[in-house]
Amino acid sequence: MPHLLRPGFCLAAITSLGLAPAFAQQLEEVVISASRAEMRSFDAPAAVQRIDRQAIEGGGSQINLSESLVRAPGLTILERQNYAQDLQISIRGFGARSAFGVRGIRLLIDGIPATTPDGQGQSSSVSLTSTDHIEVLRGPLAQLYGNSSGGVIQAFTKDASKEPTVGYQYYLGSYGMHRADYQFSDTIDGYGLVADYGTFSTSGYRANSAAERNQFNGKLSFEPNEQTKVNAVFNRFDMPLAQDPLGLTRKQLTDDPTQAGNSAVSTATRKTVLQNQLGSSLTYALDADSSVTARAYYGTRDNLQFLATSAWVGLNRTYYGTGLQYNGRYQWGDTPIEMVGGYEFDRSSENRTGGKTNASNDKLAGSKTRDEDNQAQNSDFFAQATAHLSEQISLVAGVRQSNVAFISSDNYLTDKNDGSGSARFSATSPVLGVTWHASNNLNLYANFGKGFESPTLAEMAYSGTTAPVALFNPLLNASSSQHYEIGAKWIPMRNNRVDFAIYQIDSSDEIVTAASASGQTSYKNAPGTSRIGWELASTSQLSDHISASLSASSIDAKYSQTFKSGTTTITSGNKIPGIPDSSTFAEIAWVSEAFTPQAKSLMGTRMALEWQQIGRIYADDLNTDSAEGRNVFNLALSQSWMWNQGRVTLYGRMNNISDVRYAGSVIVNQSAINAVTKKPDPQFFEPAMPQNWVVGLSLNMPLR
Repeated sequence: MPHLLRPGFCLAAITSLGLAPAFAQQLEEVVISASRAEMRSFDAPAAVQRIDRQAIEGGGSQINLSESLVRAPGLTILERQNYAQDLQISIRGFGARSAFGVRGIRLLIDGIPATTPDGQGQSSSVSLTSTDHIEVLRGPLAQLYGNSSGGVIQAFTKDASKEPTVGYQYYLGSYGMHRADYQFSDTIDGYGLVADYGTFSTSGYRANSAAERNQFNGKLSFEPNEQTKVNAVFNRFDMPLAQDPLGLTRKQLTDDPTQAGNSAVSTATRKTVLQNQLGSSLTYALDADSSVTARAYYGTRDNLQFLATSAWVGLNRTYYGTGLQYNGRYQWGDTPIEMVGGYEFDRSSENRTGGKTNASNDKLAGSKTRDEDNQAQNSDFFAQATAHLSEQISLVAGVRQSNVAFISSDNYLTDKNDGSGSARFSATSPVLGVTWHASNNLNLYANFGKGFESPTLAEMAYSGTTAPVALFNPLLNASSSQHYEIGAKWIPMRNNRVDFAIYQIDSSDEIVTAASASGQTSYKNAPGTSRIGWELASTSQLSDHISASLSASSIDAKYSQTFKSGTTTITSGNKIPGIPDSSTFAEIAWVSEAFTPQAKSLMGTRMALEWQQIGRIYADDLNTDSAEGRNVFNLALSQSWMWNQGRVTLYGRMNNISDVRYAGSVIVNQSAINAVTKKPDPQFFEPAMPQNWVVGLSLNMPLR
């Protein structure tokens, strides 16, 4: 008899044969990140977690990815409370150095890249209110997604409802937070539509930290014939205001964490963003065992930022790309093989400008001090195959050939500094892994892979190891890394699952922060770094009414070679700044209605206690200062009931119930000088919120 739990066999087929194991509901989660084809997460030969709609809704007001992705081990989202700089997301330490936006992690939304060719992305592109589920892939297989794939985060928009349905959500919370969302969904003559529009505003916990955001996400799906499926996605992100409170010195953090950093108020530091993106994918089934998927997208992003130096920076970006992918299943003798291969091309062009503001820093001055055109593009081929060598052993192998190019043309030569330049990087990234399906409820796997990470256009925009200078820096090298991972996935009993992984990552020429001041950051290469860590994820249904979940990770991330940064010597063994040495999320929840695995949404009452722990985070290469570890507890309560065939839910959350005061994140290697003492007095720290609350209402109602 064939091994029915082997990858490539769907759970529905098992159930139809009457052979579904007692723990089948634990295996129903389907993911695509690890193999670029549908596969049950239990059989995926990689560390991958799927965050479902229930967890997204229960995480809070659905503003930031940090609310729900705390459930994925190995992923850290630091609490900046700074909407001008986006979330600080890292996976196994990749992305921790980012001064703004998401760096070192590939973001995809409905298969369309939200990361530009240089490796820069924005987590705010994800519309959580219309997201069905999110997948987080870590480890060697992530390298098959190309440049800067320290990990992969994929978001998937909800499918359209079969009948016209409207949804409404409203949240309000501490510090003037207001969140509203309006949603419509329907399927008409085979055309499915999901349209979602949301607004958000906050006065901010700190001075000069107010923000406003408006976001639209729409998805149109249809099938012209039995063989073809088409998805078209349009999203718009409009942030007319995001004040930047900057970081605080240690003394400022202790004295008054609500204050803004030096000169933030007087210079009105802030950012505005407008982004539009349209993308489409088409999948054509060649036969029962093979298909071709094509995708294309186009987007624009306008960014204007006012710095504490009474200067402004403008970025006007156009980006687009296309891709073609083939999926097939074959039989080679007695060995089933699943293959995927394809090509991806992406390009972005931006005009970077800068200048001085007027005395009140509320208008742009007439003359520019910077004007350059920057381009980045990638041209990549990839292939991946999974061979089921026996009922117990499967082998995965893959390779990606990446070519990344950067060009900068300096149009501002008045200062007689020509910042023009170019850089090209290419790399072959192989991956090899093996999985032992030891039993129906235990899988063991081991993977090895190579990856690389090029600088971004933003990282090349400034030079200098003691203070950032606005000069394009093409001298940064791409970093290369070797990833080793072993893991286990275990179903000890019905409705319980444990995932565990151990990994080691060795990198050379890793791109790290050289200096950061007044919103400007320059970067350098470190000759060698190492990361050794473990990750644990566990879900347990303790009874019909009580469940528990745990996500924990630990990492030892350090410089493995001594090197000089300017005149400063960074010693081997120093910890890499920005990476917490441990993180934990645990939740115990009670529901009034008995647990049923098939339920898509919870009814009745739900109460949950959450524990979030983050370890020490060093702030600089010398490890002279750090944000101490902290333990934070949250309470969540919801009540759902049916009303006229619709669903109504009331939400309430109390975050940080013990009112712990702590630094939520650090600005790595921040290099401010005290105006009085003329000595370094770095503004490393970004305070997290003290005790705060959120209440909300959600309504989902069919129109007939």
